[in-house]
Amino acid sequence: MAITAAMVKELREKTGAGMLDCKKALTEANGDMEKAVEILREKGLAKAAKKAGRIAAEGIVEAYIHGGRIGVIVEINTETDFVAKNDEFKVFAKDIAMQIAATNPQYVSREQVPQDVIEKEKEILRNQALNEGKPEKIVDKMVQGRIEKYFKEVCLLEQPFIKNPDITVQDLLHEKIAKIGENISIRRFVRFEVGEGIEKKQENFAEEVAKQIANK
Repeated sequence: MAITAAMVKELREKTGAGMLDCKKALTEANGDMEKAVEILREKGLAKAAKKAGRIAAEGIVEAYIHGGRIGVIVEINTETDFVAKNDEFKVFAKDIAMQIAATNPQYVSREQVPQDVIEKEKEILRNQALNEGKPEKIVDKMVQGRIEKYFKEVCLLEQPFIKNPDITVQDLLHEKIAKIGENISIRRFVRFEVGEGIEKKQENFAEEVAKQIANK
């Protein structure tokens, strides 16, 4: 199948990959746009894996305030100050800050979740399954499945990206590493919500933020 300039342009707009990479991916996929997207993502993962061990000690601290009700500060590191000043890197940092505001993760990755927290959650999930009348022999499998769902809720990197739920934040991170050409690390964050910890009328600000950001 002939690969047209319009096809290359469409793939570039979808993925942010370079023109040559887009043309190669479309050729490999025989013009199938979705398959070409997958090829570029797989290559991005491979590139990101090669860069993952490199030290990222530069970067920026990004802040995001939503309606005076939710505030986020996040530190995102890269290898050089040059990349930290790059507009695309800054947009990525802003997106991550908005993600945290909207979804309220508790940790960056599952490796940061304390073991005692995991064991406590497993105990709760196990008791839930037993209370639902599930047979003992399948309870452990159910708990494992539900703990994976728990990680997707509380770990930033495993959450669906609010601007494109077809990919995770981890996928987005890998795409940026592959495109920018340096290791990038989301190191830490804090999130504040007005009235947090004070008993009050239930208001779901996070859901409100997520809807507004998704519509941008």
